[in-house]
Amino acid sequence: MSQSMPAIYLSHGAPPLVDDALWTGQLADWAGNLPRPKAILVVSAHWESAPCTLGATADGVPLTYDFWGFAPRYYETVYPSPGAPELAAKVAALMPDDEPVAQQPDRGLDHGAYVPLTVMYPHADVPVLQVSMPTLDPERLLQLGRRLRPLRDEGVLLIGSGFTTHGLPFLSDMRPNAAAPGWSREFDAWAGEALGRGDVDELAAYADRAPGMPYAHPTAEHFAPMFVTLGAARDPGTAPDQLIDGYWMGLAKRSFQVG
Repeated sequence: MSQSMPAIYLSHGAPPLVDDALWTGQLADWAGNLPRPKAILVVSAHWESAPCTLGATADGVPLTYDFWGFAPRYYETVYPSPGAPELAAKVAALMPDDEPVAQQPDRGLDHGAYVPLTVMYPHADVPVLQVSMPTLDPERLLQLGRRLRPLRDEGVLLIGSGFTTHGLPFLSDMRPNAAAPGWSREFDAWAGEALGRGDVDELAAYADRAPGMPYAHPTAEHFAPMFVTLGAARDPGTAPDQLIDGYWMGLAKRSFQVG
């Protein structure tokens, strides 16, 4: 019988994350303290598609280099994780009849999925499936997480991959160690406090209630994966374990896991 897995939300970083010794150390330690997953299911900020769409399930599908302006070596990264066709079938079976599931077998993992996985599971020996984010509505994403929750008891690690703040248009200093702008610090503190109370309703109302908006999230896609993770919690009202905090390029890299 597979060991039950937590669900996690992580701030995934751009491709240069792999050059940050502190952050990669934090991610590697986190993965090392988890039970070994039977498979990994990722919902990334970088794939919005409705209806819910399953990515490549075959071995060897090339990665999706969904970024530009970086050094050539970042476009040479490979992550040949095994496909997860059995997991894809289980995900499809968990969806209600009025929510069809689409297939996109030629779509490889995007950087919101593979960049952190190259650090957490560098041998690429765990099957990985990416599923699209079919909506940015927090309540619908919470419901998606609830539907996916049973997979945890089958040894599947559920990952919501985003960034706790992501106001790229408003950054003036793009160095990794840049000081965090006020809007990033304020939003991150609010999110940390709401998570610490297990206050899912407050988090779901972030667009109206959070300080630092709309600068912290001029678009919603990097905060939205958090709600899949929270929905997959056995008790969403229990405060998650906040395992990473701090900033990278002024953006909050707060990340957590739920039981």
